[in-house]
Amino acid sequence: MNRSSPTAVRFGTDGWRGVIADDFTFANVARVAQATAAVWAASAGRARRVVIGYDRRFLSAEFAAAAAEVFAGNGFAVWLTPVPTPTPAVSLAVRDLRAAGGIMITASHNPPQFNGLKLKAADGGAADTELCRAVEARLDQSPVRRQPLDRALRAGLVRRRDLRPAHYRAVRRLVDFPRVAGSRLRVAHDAMYGVGAGCFEALLAGTTCRVTTLRAGHDPLFGGLRPEPIPEFYGPTAAWLRAHPHAVCLVSDGDADRLGGLDERGRPLTTHQILALVLWHLVTHRGARGTVVKSLNTTSLVDRIAAAHGLPVRVTGVGFRQISAALRQPGVLVGLEESGSLGWPAHLPERDGLAAGLLLLELLAVARRPLSALVRELEREFGPHRSARRDVPLPAAEAAAAVERIRRGPPTRLLGRAVVEVLDFDGVKCVTRDGAWLMWRASGTEPVLRIYAEAATSAGAERLIAAGLRRLRLA
Repeated sequence: MNRSSPTAVRFGTDGWRGVIADDFTFANVARVAQATAAVWAASAGRARRVVIGYDRRFLSAEFAAAAAEVFAGNGFAVWLTPVPTPTPAVSLAVRDLRAAGGIMITASHNPPQFNGLKLKAADGGAADTELCRAVEARLDQSPVRRQPLDRALRAGLVRRRDLRPAHYRAVRRLVDFPRVAGSRLRVAHDAMYGVGAGCFEALLAGTTCRVTTLRAGHDPLFGGLRPEPIPEFYGPTAAWLRAHPHAVCLVSDGDADRLGGLDERGRPLTTHQILALVLWHLVTHRGARGTVVKSLNTTSLVDRIAAAHGLPVRVTGVGFRQISAALRQPGVLVGLEESGSLGWPAHLPERDGLAAGLLLLELLAVARRPLSALVRELEREFGPHRSARRDVPLPAAEAAAAVERIRRGPPTRLLGRAVVEVLDFDGVKCVTRDGAWLMWRASGTEPVLRIYAEAATSAGAERLIAAGLRRLRLA
């Protein structure tokens, strides 16, 4: 890599991410913090307050401290978490403290060699494109100003505050907590070595529920995997659950803003199924109404549930930043994204894995039936939906070029069925007459090209993935 000029920093679908000690360095974190401080300081009516949190990744605490020094050097009052903290707790604190915004040091579900920086807007939601571009434009426009952390702490410019208790209180208020508390559910939680470890134990302390946390240790290498709540990484947890049955196993990602899960028999659920179950619970048991917002790569089961209840669906591009923008609009019920992300305007215009987990527990407490039975009930009512995904490692430029080639010449048939709709406003999605679909998209957070598929059977979804690979000439 050419070190003669500063590294380019670009915000993707969920912040800026890079390889630790390569492009994600202390110098670059300081550059981004300085540019962000300049943007927020120039915003009329913005208080000079910022909330900074961090996850369990290698050097995350030190990167957060470096950012705090820069904001203190620019005259901001800084609330810095003293321990690794879930991203939604930082989002909530930004809103409740009326801060100009927030910084979260995390690379979410990326492999261990990555770290990253998420920007939070003043309402706690994801930073929109305008804010991200403004920060990029201010990079290196002024020298980095720092206040050493020990001096800033003594001066009261930086304050240490544990943001988790306030977040727990807010999440409990979102659900029928007395019903959950009295449900006697046996809950397992796979923390995937991330910041979610201990959170469900704290949320359900003093209730009749029993919580067992798996993969709770602090391991920056995440057990050799990446902390993404998808079935291919559930192997050890599924084996444990088969020997130790629980009502449900909730799975959180590295920074606890996403949710996956396994049923009472240790069988993995896809993130699509989790999101559909929560939506179905909201509209069926709570009678909730409003527009359902979903990303382009999210299951069509969401559309069928919404249609059955007369609810409109709005489709956005991929990246919760786009759903966050929709959640700020009136009349929206919920925002859902393929990655296991759920946002609820009654809470925050941002995703929250702990809130999603409590909603799933509320469903179990209300329905009083096994999770597997609820999944079968969904399928009886709305038909089977089986999803698949393949991540193809490719440099960002090559992934974008491959998707552009497909955009210029999308398939007209898939597995012998006519393609009746092509959506290409974020990647390329081809939908067949029977509702099956195949999608290609270059990731905005990793050097990969993702292929998504959905069909009525698992075999059909895998055949679509194979067709997607052949279209890339990579099979």
